[in-house]
Amino acid sequence: MLMIRSLRTQLGPWASRASFSTSAAAVEAERTIRDGYRNDWSREEIKSIYDSPILDLVFHGAQVHRHVHKFGEVQQCTLLSIKTGGCSEDCSYCPQSSRYDTGLKAQRLMNKGAVVAAAKKAKEAGSTRFCMGAAWRDTVGRKTNFSQILDYVKEIRAMGMEVCCTLGMLEKQQALELKKAGLTAYNHNLDTSREHYPNIITTRTYDERLETLQYVREAGISVCSGGIIGLGEAEEDRVGLLHTLATLPNHPESVPINALVAVKGTPLQDQKPVEIWEMIRMIATARIVMPKAMVRLSAGRVKFSIPEQALCFLAGANSIFTGDKLLTTPNNDFDADQLMFKILGLTPKTPSFSEEIPVPESERCEEAVSVAG
Repeated sequence: MLMIRSLRTQLGPWASRASFSTSAAAVEAERTIRDGYRNDWSREEIKSIYDSPILDLVFHGAQVHRHVHKFGEVQQCTLLSIKTGGCSEDCSYCPQSSRYDTGLKAQRLMNKGAVVAAAKKAKEAGSTRFCMGAAWRDTVGRKTNFSQILDYVKEIRAMGMEVCCTLGMLEKQQALELKKAGLTAYNHNLDTSREHYPNIITTRTYDERLETLQYVREAGISVCSGGIIGLGEAEEDRVGLLHTLATLPNHPESVPINALVAVKGTPLQDQKPVEIWEMIRMIATARIVMPKAMVRLSAGRVKFSIPEQALCFLAGANSIFTGDKLLTTPNNDFDADQLMFKILGLTPKTPSFSEEIPVPESERCEEAVSVAG
């Protein structure tokens, strides 16, 4: 009884209403607020949260969000494809695969001037994190290109922006080189559950993805990892994805939740659009089980109205990609997002360099291993 009174004191105005709900979302949200971070979630616990009544789930996602984060503050990120198309992988959703006829022409790595100009434009538009994506399976054998990207990272970091890359699989020494250059975060999505994964991709294993996340974490770089819904998966697969992320030794600092943008010419071109309620369930569940993460309302946002996006922010999303394109697919333009921020009373999040993960002393003392290739 004493514990309940203490919890009500912490929750303030939420307490009287939260205490009347017995849904899993209510129980686990209160537990998260009381006990904080945990990575021993069972799949059944996460499934029960996910299955909670939608309005209850939104309410308790918001409850955790307000406890851990500054409510209404949203991180603005910009994602640029610096090397487009020609990828050797067979990701069923991706128009950049060389295996599919999507009308996308392969391009070489963008030059430094063009990349830096894009970063400056993004900063002027309000973005605080600049993300660079290259359509590669991995970075092995790309010594020249990788060295160029290290230079891009240094230049953009010097502008006072957070810098993120998504370049495919990394080797351990490459993660260390990126950290040394000043990289803030590395994105490597798991995409879906381990069980559904072979139906979507055969050219890279699930464990190889997890290995890259481990190298990124060990290098002291923030981890950005989430997934895509609408790939023909079952709800159990969505729960499985969240379970894998929430039981990593450390939760990802960023968890992007993407809705499939079906592209003509890909194997998933005929998938039905993701509904807003599906996004809300993923976002609110992610918020409750990974309370400190930046939960990003990512690809597919362009299909949702401002009221629909508002529900996502209420449920726990606090990061977006801004700019009219995400790699090769459409996104909300700057003016539309400015209007949304004004209507919803959202405020931009400032860069968080102080929150970056320190490199272990042992690795700071090691000489950087030259990139193979």
